[in-house]
Amino acid sequence: MADRLTVRTEPTADPGDLVSCLPHPSAAAWIHHGDGLVGWGAAARLTIPAGADRFAAGEKWLAELFDDALVTDEVGLPGCGPVAFGSFTFDPACDGSVLVVPQHVIGRSGGVSWRTTIDGGAADPAPQPVPAAGPAIVRWSDGSQSALQWQQAVAAAVSRIKAGELQKVVLSRDLMAVASEDFDVRLLLRRLVAEFPECYTYSCAGLIGSTPDLLITRDGPMIRSLVLAGTAPRGGSRAEDEALGAGLLASAKNVEEHQYAVVDERAALAPLCGRLQIDPAPFLLRLANLQHLATWVTGQLRPGRSGDYASALSLAAALHPTAAVCGTPAEAAMELIRELEGMDRGRYAGPVGWLDSRGNGEWGIALRCGEVSGNRARLIAGGGIVAGSVPAAELAETEVKFRAMRRAIEG
Repeated sequence: MADRLTVRTEPTADPGDLVSCLPHPSAAAWIHHGDGLVGWGAAARLTIPAGADRFAAGEKWLAELFDDALVTDEVGLPGCGPVAFGSFTFDPACDGSVLVVPQHVIGRSGGVSWRTTIDGGAADPAPQPVPAAGPAIVRWSDGSQSALQWQQAVAAAVSRIKAGELQKVVLSRDLMAVASEDFDVRLLLRRLVAEFPECYTYSCAGLIGSTPDLLITRDGPMIRSLVLAGTAPRGGSRAEDEALGAGLLASAKNVEEHQYAVVDERAALAPLCGRLQIDPAPFLLRLANLQHLATWVTGQLRPGRSGDYASALSLAAALHPTAAVCGTPAEAAMELIRELEGMDRGRYAGPVGWLDSRGNGEWGIALRCGEVSGNRARLIAGGGIVAGSVPAAELAETEVKFRAMRRAIEG
């Protein structure tokens, strides 16, 4: 356990572009429509070993850390006081989940801005300019499987689904990049924020991405979640775009895939809520490069025996893994993923987000992302496989999903 934390949050002038506040490439971030949190330095950090209890272990560590802290909070909004950024592995059998409590955090929400400093800290270093361009040369290569091998894995999954072993499985593939110089995380964040303002752009311990999937947000007893499953590309014209969207809404394969995710979400959240409202039918969520079937879920938590509400992190743990990134039923899908993907997903498709000392927070699913270290990056993308899936079409969907991070890397 780290030494006792002394935390101060105070109002500050609007900082403008949050990415520009970061003094060096090592950064934590959660940004949506320009608002959110950015942090640097590490007042405390925990790397959590493999195990189904990794969420509970992380929450226990944070509870002890936060409960012991001396906190002065002059703002009082979610994200004020001590905040932990976190990223958890998809597979409980894999190591690598991490929680980081930054020494410095700058936040903005609804026109209010604040700065949090832990242990007084040294004076904030002057921000270094975000570079205008990234590495001149980036070489790409296949990851664990070639495109042909991955299509064969999809075909094998379809056969197992048709044999009745499960209804859906999500299969992913990876892509490797080696650059002529180290990547600057701030440049990747800036490009992602600019291209995908409606997504949740994040950075935590080398995992960088921009996800449309809001796993859970919690503000006091109120919760909200956005279920996404079922994907189509954007069109080159308005007519083509509308046709592709109409086709997605009418697609039996995609609607089936989406419904599995909604059913799982209801099953996970209903026992924790006194009220839970789910959209009666999916709508189209249109992003810069893709459109998805989407369903909003809102609710009000039921207090536990102690009178407290489940924290945002415990809610994320209850929801993970969703059918949108694992499959149905989850246990059978997880086993098939281990068998067919031929790789460790790491923190891809696991929960990523933040938690404050009051239990408020926002957690997304780590998609459209890459794990970056020095001049190397590993990107992962996948798709939901059901009985009607066609391997070539699923491969094309992963290529579209890779584009967000490829553009952020290549410029």
